[in-house]
Amino acid sequence: MAKKGSVRRMDSSMPKSNNTKLDLTEEMPISWKKGQEHFKRFTELIKIELEDETAMVEERWKKWSKQQLVSAGLTLFDLTCRGQGRFYGDPIIVFEQVDRNRLPAHRFSHGDIVLISRTKPWGEKVYEGIVLDRGPTRIRVVVNEKPKDLKKGRWRIDKGANRIAHDRMHEALIAFHSTESTGGTPLRDLILASLHDPATSAARPPEITGKSQQSQAAMNSPLNGSQKNAVEQSINSRLSLIQGPPGTGKTFTAVHLLKQLSQMGRGPILACAESNVAVDNLLEGLVNIGVNAVRIGKPVKVRESLRNSTLDALIEQHPLQDEIEYIKQQNDDLRKDLNSLKGKEKGLAHRDIKNNFKDIRNLEKNVIASLLDSAEVICATTIGAGHHVLGDRKFPIVLIDEATQASEPSALVPIIRGCRQLILVGDHKQLPPTVISEKAEQGGLNQSLFERLNKCGIPAHMLTTQYRMHPVIREFPSARFYDNRLEDGCTASERPAPGGLLWPDWDNPLAFIPVDGAELQDEDGSSRSNYAEAAKVLNVVKGLLKIGDLGTKDIGVITPYNGQVRILSDLFQQAGGRDLGEPFHGLEIKSVDGYQGREKEVIVFSTVRANDTGEVGFLSDRRRLNVALTRAKRGLIIIGNPNTLRHDGTWNSWLDWVGERNLFAWHLSQD
Repeated sequence: MAKKGSVRRMDSSMPKSNNTKLDLTEEMPISWKKGQEHFKRFTELIKIELEDETAMVEERWKKWSKQQLVSAGLTLFDLTCRGQGRFYGDPIIVFEQVDRNRLPAHRFSHGDIVLISRTKPWGEKVYEGIVLDRGPTRIRVVVNEKPKDLKKGRWRIDKGANRIAHDRMHEALIAFHSTESTGGTPLRDLILASLHDPATSAARPPEITGKSQQSQAAMNSPLNGSQKNAVEQSINSRLSLIQGPPGTGKTFTAVHLLKQLSQMGRGPILACAESNVAVDNLLEGLVNIGVNAVRIGKPVKVRESLRNSTLDALIEQHPLQDEIEYIKQQNDDLRKDLNSLKGKEKGLAHRDIKNNFKDIRNLEKNVIASLLDSAEVICATTIGAGHHVLGDRKFPIVLIDEATQASEPSALVPIIRGCRQLILVGDHKQLPPTVISEKAEQGGLNQSLFERLNKCGIPAHMLTTQYRMHPVIREFPSARFYDNRLEDGCTASERPAPGGLLWPDWDNPLAFIPVDGAELQDEDGSSRSNYAEAAKVLNVVKGLLKIGDLGTKDIGVITPYNGQVRILSDLFQQAGGRDLGEPFHGLEIKSVDGYQGREKEVIVFSTVRANDTGEVGFLSDRRRLNVALTRAKRGLIIIGNPNTLRHDGTWNSWLDWVGERNLFAWHLSQD
C-alpha cells in the first residue's frame, strides 16, 4: 500500500506487456506496426540466445569428459600460471603446461573471452579474461582481477558465454522503445518500417545542422563511379543501405564517406562494426587518410599496430597524466604514514586521501571528455558502443560496417545514441549474423536490420566494380548472386595462375578436384571432418609452395566445419608445423565463417560432405558458398565429392558451370 499523500507514478517509459504467449514459429515480420511486439519478440530472442549459449557451455562442463573438451579445443586443463607485467594497466597472466611443452590444439585466439578456474567453473569463483596472444607453448591473458595464489596449484581455462552483449542489447531495446528516456532515436518509426512509405522517408535529408556543400575530401575523392554514387546518396539521406559485394571496397567506401561527413561538421560520428577485426579495418582506413579517430574498447582486443589510437593509450599519453600520477603518488605516501598517525592528524590524512581520489576521478573524466570531444570519428564494436565511458553522449551520425553480420538488437546499441542519420554498409548475399541458439535463429534473430529494411523496399546502393578476383573466379558468383552486375576492376593478366598446380586451364585458374572420401562426425555430433580431403589439401598446399611463386601467407585453407579445421591443423603440424621457423608458418586454416571480409592470393577449399544420402548440411546456405567462392585473387581450388554436392541446387549449378568450362581436375584426384 502506498503511503497516504504519496504520488504513485505510472512508468510509461517501457512498452506495456500483455500476457499473450509469443509464438516464435511465426515468420519474423519485416515491418512492425506495434513497437510493443518488436520489443517483446527481440527481448525474448536475445534471452533465448543467452540461455542456450549458457546451457550449452554448462552442459559441456558437466557432461563432457576431459578428453572431449580437449578434443573440441574448448578447454585446457592442468595449466601453470604466472604474472607477466601489465597491459594498459590490467594484469597479464601466462598459462603453460607443467612441462612447458606444446599445448594441445585449441580454439582460443586473440580477443576471445575466457573463464579461468581451478577445476569446476560452475561451482567455484571464476575469473574472466581476454586472450592477448598465443604461442605454441603458452597463452597470455589480460584480466581485470588477478586470481589469488596464482602460482599455486593448477588452472583450467574455458570458452564462456557473453552476458555483457545480452545486457547491452536489452538496454538498447528498452531505450529504443522508451518514450521518456534520454536515449533512443528520431528514426524509430522508420527503423520499425511502421510508416506508409519507408523508401521515401529514408531518402529525406537528415535533420542535422552542418555544412551541406561538398567538402574538399569529396573533390579529391579516389572513389569509382558506383562508390561515389553510394556516398552522395548516403550524405543526403537520413537512412541509407550500401551493398558491397566481395572485393568492391565496402570498407574503403565507408572510410571515405566518414571523412566527407566529418569535414561537413555534422558530427560527432560513431562508426561501428559487429567484430573487432572489422572495427580495426575501419580505424586503419581512417587513420591512413588523416581522420582523427579514437577507438573505444579494451586495447587487448585491438590490432597491435592500431593500439595507439585506443582511448586507453591516448589517456596514458595525455599531458594531464603527469598530474594524475603526482596525486596518486601523494596518496600512496599518505597511506604509508597512516599507521603512525593518531587522532586529528589521522582524520585529516583520511580526508586528504578522499579528496585526492575525488581530484583523480575528476581529472580522468576531463581527460576522457577532451579526447572524445576532439575526435572526428569514434570507433567501437556495435556492443562496445554501449560502453559506460561514452556516458550519455549523443551521435547524430551512426555508420555500421559489415552491418549484415550484426543482429538487429546488436545494431540498435549504437543507434539509440540519438542517431539522426544512419548508414548501414554490408552485403546480405554473404553470411548473416552468427546465432548460437537454433530456436533463436528460427525465431529470426539471424536476420540483420540491413536485410529487413531492404525487404521493406529501401533500396541498397550497390558497389559494382570488384578489384579482388581473376575474372573467371568472379564469373559464377556475379551471375548467381548479383544479377550479373559485377564488373572487373582488374584484368586476367594482373591475376596470373600461380605455379605448383597443374591447372585444367592455365588461362582460368579455377579447379575442382573430385575426391571420393568419407565424412566423419565428431564425438559430440556438432561438426564433421574428412581425412581424404584433408590429405589432398596438404598435397595441394605443398605443391603450391614448392615452386616459390607463393609464400604461406598467400594461401588460405578454408572449410565449412570446425572439425575439419582441427584435422587440417593436426595434419600440417605433423607435416612440419605452422609455428615461427616451421615450414607452414603463416598458413591460415579457418572456417568459411571466419573468412568473411578476407582475401588471399589462392584459396584451397575443402567441402567435407561425402555420404550416400546426399546430405550437405549447411553447405546448402548460398551465402556460405558465395563467401567461399569469392576470397581468392589468383587461384581457387575446391576439393569435394561431386555426387554428394550435386544434391544441392546451387552446388549442382556450380558444378555444371565448372564442367562447361572444363575446369574439373580429374588428373589430380588420384595423386
